[in-house]
Amino acid sequence: MKHIAAKSILVLLAALLAAGAISLAAGQGAAPKASPPVLVTSCGQSQGPAMLNVILKRVGVDYDITPLATPQDLKTKPYKTIIVTMGSSLKGMGAAGISIDDELKRIAELIDAAHKAKITIIGAHIEGMKRRAQGADAGDTTDEQSIDAVAPFSDILLVIKDGNSDGRFTAISQGKKIPLVEAEKNMDLVAALEKILK
Repeated sequence: MKHIAAKSILVLLAALLAAGAISLAAGQGAAPKASPPVLVTSCGQSQGPAMLNVILKRVGVDYDITPLATPQDLKTKPYKTIIVTMGSSLKGMGAAGISIDDELKRIAELIDAAHKAKITIIGAHIEGMKRRAQGADAGDTTDEQSIDAVAPFSDILLVIKDGNSDGRFTAISQGKKIPLVEAEKNMDLVAALEKILK
């Protein structure tokens, strides 16, 4: 009997620890829901999709990563969710031969097509403050442009807490009434996405 009680306490402690690592913005109810299959793309060609590749493998859902996804890609599979990572990399865009203006145009078209197809959009900022203007070179506003292009038009916002230390995503969430899910650190994104996608 003692063994069962101890086991129950351990399970409860694990659940409480997990709950502490993931939070919803104040005033929000249950965790928002989305469904696979999932298409992952980037607004800014940073490392976000590569990070999500590792995370979504652990979550165990059907997903594809297409860093330069266009509306045409939505026709290749019955996607129910798109995750668009926010935060730009001048190196990544240079390697792809594109500019931030190219990215903003592509993402606007993709988001428009997803809305028309009733595909859930998750705007994900998962690289912390290093993918914000505070960590960028002087005069480089591409990270913030990426956020402006994605976050206000998302159905769900998923962010690492550090990247929201100035309340940028909280303000968007409250202003646009978009559910905001914050994870303490990258490893907590697995639990966050399990709650959202399963």
